Amino acid sequence: MKKVISIHRQRAGHWVGDGFPVHTVFHYQEQPELSPFLLLDHAGPHHFAPSSRQRGVDWHPHRGFETVTVVYDGEVDHRDTAGHGGRIGAGDVQWMTAGAGLLHKEFHSPQFTRSGGRFEVLQLWVNLPRVAKMTPPRYQPLLVRDIPAAVLPERSGKVRVIAGEFAGIAGPARTFSPINLLDVRLVAGKRLALDLKAGYTAALYVLQGDVVVNGDDLARASELVVLDRSGAEVTLEARADATVMVMNGQPIDEPIAGYGPFVMNTRQEIQQAFADLQQGRLGVVPEETKEVVTV
Repeated sequence: MKKVISIHRQRAGHWVGDGFPVHTVFHYQEQPELSPFLLLDHAGPHHFAPSSRQRGVDWHPHRGFETVTVVYDGEVDHRDTAGHGGRIGAGDVQWMTAGAGLLHKEFHSPQFTRSGGRFEVLQLWVNLPRVAKMTPPRYQPLLVRDIPAAVLPERSGKVRVIAGEFAGIAGPARTFSPINLLDVRLVAGKRLALDLKAGYTAALYVLQGDVVVNGDDLARASELVVLDRSGAEVTLEARADATVMVMNGQPIDEPIAGYGPFVMNTRQEIQQAFADLQQGRLGVVPEETKEVVTV
């Protein structure tokens, strides 16, 4: 059994742009033991009033890792300098590989801007192994209809498989290292056993409800559970209807050098990333005509 190492409460919040009220759940500079996972931000839940101006975060760079955006409520529009773009709504996931580098922006969709409403999003940063850090950027829009779900017995809930495998069901995300990313919905009073693989990193983030882990440790909403790499099985029992993001992956045992939007292996590579950004090698922001949103 994977033992619980620690449980962490949600930190103080901050804004990313004007569209993402964020609590950083963990960060690789403080918790390197969570490799290959670098960072988890929880945006919301927050109610936005209708507006005529799109909220979000404007053009910014990334290199050396992937961003995984999971939408629970609201809609997010994405565009990047590698030519990708798309819209994700409730239940959808956007898996963006920054790789060699790009600029991108993320804003509320025009429809959500007009209507307002509840907004809640998770964004997970996933490290790339050294051999893949300079891979060409790519974009995987994983719509709710594309993400399979295992229905648990006895009306216990369901497990959406975003990446990896659960109960013989494979997730649609293509990854550069072995990763299981599971969106678990567990009904109050029900129990679930997970095989999170011996030697693999494992962490649980509770978005909603109360969950007892391995029969002993209670994790409440907005808490992160860090598990030991040894052992494999983990049990969850919901005290109240629960939503849990399960992050499980093979550690990347390589040096990490990171600064802001870049995560590489050496300080020299970080310096090169900034030089490439300044010289336009990560892409050039296109000329744009701002869309007018009428309420």
